Amino acid sequence: MTKVLALSSWVATGHVGLSAAAPVLQALGHRVTQLPTVILSNHPGFAHVSGAQVPPDQLDGMVQAMAANGWLGDHDALLTGYLPSPAHVELACQLIDQLRRLNPQIRVITDPILGDGATGLYIAEAAATATRDRLVPLADTLTPNAFELGWLTGQATNTLPQAIAAARQLIAAGCTGRVLVTSPPLAEGRTGVLEVTAARATLCCNPARQDVPHGTGDAVSAMIAAGLAPGQLDALIAVSTGAPHLRIVETAGHWTGAAAVAPSPLKDLTEPAGHGL
Repeated sequence: MTKVLALSSWVATGHVGLSAAAPVLQALGHRVTQLPTVILSNHPGFAHVSGAQVPPDQLDGMVQAMAANGWLGDHDALLTGYLPSPAHVELACQLIDQLRRLNPQIRVITDPILGDGATGLYIAEAAATATRDRLVPLADTLTPNAFELGWLTGQATNTLPQAIAAARQLIAAGCTGRVLVTSPPLAEGRTGVLEVTAARATLCCNPARQDVPHGTGDAVSAMIAAGLAPGQLDALIAVSTGAPHLRIVETAGHWTGAAAVAPSPLKDLTEPAGHGL
């Protein structure tokens, strides 16, 4: 059992941010401590939404109360997600420092939630810049999508070799030890997770589906924070396709027991066509 401290958005209805990560982790038998950076009625993609950011000083007060109660040092992993302002990014950096003093072995997983290829950045550019310059260098594992990887590195990520090269740029700079690219650039009708380290690149590849609810990136980051390969993600997506929200709880008996998808090694980094992608 892993105990994960998660810092991200929270919604009252649906499964995105903490409201996706926490039930995923709990269904898999792990413990979660939740710190909401924003509290919303639902994902902003719906017609109506209401809510507000949680002030960073209020979040820091919660952290210090947990520390005073002796509830901070026993976490195995920290997962950071949606950070809407530079002040929230700074809070995350301070939290990493505090947790590493308490537990030098803690794993830091950063999901740099910046935007996507369809809309570009969907947080303030100042927050995105702070994430790139301050937070990313502190992470053990990064889980960007292809757009976010390109934004963080200033490199093209339109092909697998480009994505691998961009990920290795972050690793070579000492920013992280591992990059897992969600929704990497694959042939039409395919999706998956591309894992890159300094020594190797592997790909878990699945069919791409239409009408997938929001929150799959939060779900896969939660699985990674728990120390799992994202093998159950495809099963969760399959049972959620066409639904307004991920069906995390009502189908947990199905997706938690799904067989892991074996990653395929990518040996030829210049010609992905030979890997059946």
